[in-house]
Amino acid sequence: MELEKDIELQSDIGEKEVETHKRTDAKKEHRGKLLITLFLNTLYISTFTFGGGFVIITFMKRKFVDDLKWINEQEMLDMSALAQSSPGAIAVNAAILIGWKICGFPGMIVAVIGTILPPMVILAVLSFFYTAFAGNGYVALLLKGMQAGVAAVILDVVWGLGGNVIKERSKLSIIIMLTGFVAAFVFDINVIYIILAASMIGICKAILPRRQGVKS
Repeated sequence: MELEKDIELQSDIGEKEVETHKRTDAKKEHRGKLLITLFLNTLYISTFTFGGGFVIITFMKRKFVDDLKWINEQEMLDMSALAQSSPGAIAVNAAILIGWKICGFPGMIVAVIGTILPPMVILAVLSFFYTAFAGNGYVALLLKGMQAGVAAVILDVVWGLGGNVIKERSKLSIIIMLTGFVAAFVFDINVIYIILAASMIGICKAILPRRQGVKS
């Protein structure tokens, strides 16, 4: 009897180990597919996006928020603010934040590589032909057309992110948004100062109710 119990116990342990290995393999496979999808999407977005960080953030939102639903709109809004307020290229900063959110450190590395690889290759090729392109009238017209398209995409970003702020129906957030726009557009105040001021207001908004709750 004891021998049979030992055999059954060992059999149960063996089955549990097999199930554990299967789950581990499934997680690794899922993580691998996730990283590949992340890399291919950031590579695609970076390859076919012209006009800078604000434009690429729009396409990242459409892909990772609207299509894949890996992150929500509020997280994307927060990441956009952090990407802009941090030193360095906005596109790379956004890739770091999105990659980290989706798949941790490996996701961050994959997203950054996918983002910087296309412009690095394209600029390396164009640098050899810069003198030929510089004085070409057709290239100049092409760039002007691209500028108009970029302006339209940036307006789309403003409309989408601004609409999310208005949907919250927070008077303070709307006032901060409008004040920041006036400060940047009318008074030409550096964006960094505007973001820092808005951040301080947000911190105060979060801290004050807690202190009042503690006192009461």
